[in-house]
Amino acid sequence: MQYLETAVEIAREAGALVANYLERRVPYETKGEFDLVTAADRASEKLIVERLRSYFPAHGIMAEEGGGVENGSDYRWFVDPLDGTTNFAHSFPFFNVTLALAHAGEVVAGVVFDPVRQEMFTAERGAGAYLNNRRIHVSAAPRIADSLASTGFPSRKRHHNINIHFYYQLAMASHGVRRTGSAALDLAYVAAGRLDFFWEFGLKPWDMAAGTLLVQEAGGRVTDMHGDGHDVVTSETLLADNAALHQEVVASFAEIFQGQLRVPLPSIA
Repeated sequence: MQYLETAVEIAREAGALVANYLERRVPYETKGEFDLVTAADRASEKLIVERLRSYFPAHGIMAEEGGGVENGSDYRWFVDPLDGTTNFAHSFPFFNVTLALAHAGEVVAGVVFDPVRQEMFTAERGAGAYLNNRRIHVSAAPRIADSLASTGFPSRKRHHNINIHFYYQLAMASHGVRRTGSAALDLAYVAAGRLDFFWEFGLKPWDMAAGTLLVQEAGGRVTDMHGDGHDVVTSETLLADNAALHQEVVASFAEIFQGQLRVPLPSIA
């Protein structure tokens, strides 16, 4: 069946819906103390889940806002109806719709659609990665010193998150580290060679399923931050890179995990 073509169609429709909500400047609510959610998140998820259930009624669906269907199928969709909600809620134009299909635990198709720039990133297992139907490839940056990276921080419990140490050390060693607020687009940008590597702690499957496939199909490498195998459901950390600088990044992470900080944080005084 044409899984990718259907995912593209659904993502484009959901993206148009989200863009319409952006123009209306809809208010946001909070999930817990920090996480934001808007009417656009809910409406987009409702649309996507309805479309998926119509096309693939036997498939399972895991969706961020809880509207999915878990039925034990070997086929399971991961859906983020609005990745980058905090950006969206503030009219910061960096967000997307992303969905991916896994079969027997392996991601086989995925899309990341940026409705602001009208950029559709797509990938199928074994068939390459594309941006608006043009083949994309990871960068050729050979060293951290030649690279531009990206990472993210959780909305909640930021004060418990150790990523600030990784952020600072890698920022000092590279051309810089961006913090865009959208993991799916960060991964798509690694696949397209716009970023050289991306890492983050504690991502959810819907945040990264499509993006990890994009990176792999564009010639990059995806592991956890220790350089071990990565699973979108069970892995607690993620590293996606252009493969050329993978070993150097993993070695740098190992130092930081051990508290070996090459560049001390500056004193406030």
